[in-house]
Amino acid sequence: QVQPAESGGGLVQAWGPLRPPCAAPGHILSTYALGWFRQAPGKEREFVARINWSDGSTYYADSVKGRFISTRDNAKNTVYLEMNSLKPEDTAVYYCAASVYSSTLFPNDYNYWGQGTQVTVSS
Repeated sequence: QVQPAESGGGLVQAWGPLRPPCAAPGHILSTYALGWFRQAPGKEREFVARINWSDGSTYYADSVKGRFISTRDNAKNTVYLEMNSLKPEDTAVYYCAASVYSSTLFPNDYNYWGQGTQVTVSS
């Protein structure tokens, strides 16, 4: 396995939490940064968050800053996107992806992509 694998999406009420995981091989996590992206119907894929496995540093899009947190579990080779205070406009397919670049926000810089997990927030 090379690609990351997301899971844990679903239907959630507004202001509720969700915590989808992204599992990846250890050699991917130790070499690459893990990014989270989302794509809503009719919209382009957009950057959400990024975590560097080596030092745990994170970066967030303004639209989710203060509500979303990306964390890691070294023992499980898993990264989580902890989403809080969800809004209907957060509805999208969420992807995790791996990049050799530690600070990029651009989808084209990410080499390995998961299949995506649907998150739907009801009002």
